[in-house]
Amino acid sequence: MSLSFILGLVGNITTGLVCLAPVPTFWHIVKKRSTEEFESIPYIFQLVNGCFWTYYGIVKLNSIIVATVNGFSVALMTIYVVIFLVFAPLKMKVRTIVLAVTFDIVFPLVAISLSVLILDREMQISTAGLLSAIFSMIAYGSPLSAMNLALTARMIPNVTGLGLGIFQLLLYAMYWKPKKVSSIDGNGIAVGAGDLEDGIAVHEPLLLPNSPATPKQEKIDEQ
Repeated sequence: MSLSFILGLVGNITTGLVCLAPVPTFWHIVKKRSTEEFESIPYIFQLVNGCFWTYYGIVKLNSIIVATVNGFSVALMTIYVVIFLVFAPLKMKVRTIVLAVTFDIVFPLVAISLSVLILDREMQISTAGLLSAIFSMIAYGSPLSAMNLALTARMIPNVTGLGLGIFQLLLYAMYWKPKKVSSIDGNGIAVGAGDLEDGIAVHEPLLLPNSPATPKQEKIDEQ
């Protein structure tokens, strides 16, 4: 058993696990009977990606593992898209149908049919590999469509507020100093050792000399 076969097997197992990753999401959709704010775009492009990789595994010799694992991916993504269509609102359902028919049915059928009818075997392999690579990049970049949700749900200002809050805490940690009492002046007012730091005076409450004494002070004076 060659090293390349072992690495290929491990890679395909990993691919299968990645395909199973959305299961909790769709279980949530089924329980809620609603797609809520989820998008169908990632699964549509994962489906067309799996179609081309399956085709690549079929036309290229000794690549049966590639064909089988991506065939598994095609089956799972088809189930995901169908579940999405069942529970999606009308507007989202129409958009999903248009995208799925265009990218998951029409485009793969036309591309594969033309490849089989026009190209020789070597060119079929090269074309299938190129299309697979292109749609792999699109498929793994498609979750960025969720950025629209982040913007419309106003998540960015919350992140900004978190950053400003952290900045305030850092400033507090850097410049907060406990005030130590070093002496008491003639009026009985505590004078802090840090009352004058860096040219900034820290003032205690001002007692006016001509202010009338409180009843409590008069009682103390009489004693």
